[in-house]
Amino acid sequence: MMLALGMFVFMRQTLPYQNMQRSADYRWPSNSRVGKRAARQFLGPGDDKFTLSGDLYPELTGGRLSLLALYTMAEEGRAWPLIAGNGTIYGMFVISNVSDTGTFFFDDGTPRKISFSLSLERADESLAAMYGDVGKQADALLGKAGGVLSSLGG
Repeated sequence: MMLALGMFVFMRQTLPYQNMQRSADYRWPSNSRVGKRAARQFLGPGDDKFTLSGDLYPELTGGRLSLLALYTMAEEGRAWPLIAGNGTIYGMFVISNVSDTGTFFFDDGTPRKISFSLSLERADESLAAMYGDVGKQADALLGKAGGVLSSLGG
């Protein structure tokens, strides 16, 4: 598994992307001052975007059905969790754009090569807001585990 967007898994049999670009913006608006440089204030994180692109060879990799699944997910208008194959959780993302181009066609019009691009934009506020304070959750679990152990010991 290379990456998972909701229940859609990116791998050789579905949509093996060859390029993955991430762009994270941070908001630093300026405030003009007389006789001085403009002052800047950090307002927090801005847009977080991923762009996945690559080429599909339907005889070897995924093809039209894999792309159709992504078009369908985009039309649902939902945010999906984006998780890397190494376990990194990026957050909740919406599909903002899907595009594909077919080339080198078979006699029936089926493309031998499909170039695709997928744009994702983050929709949640932060991982901390999504999952809460991990420290508080760990303390609560330890407290429950301690309660269970004391009841077993008593």
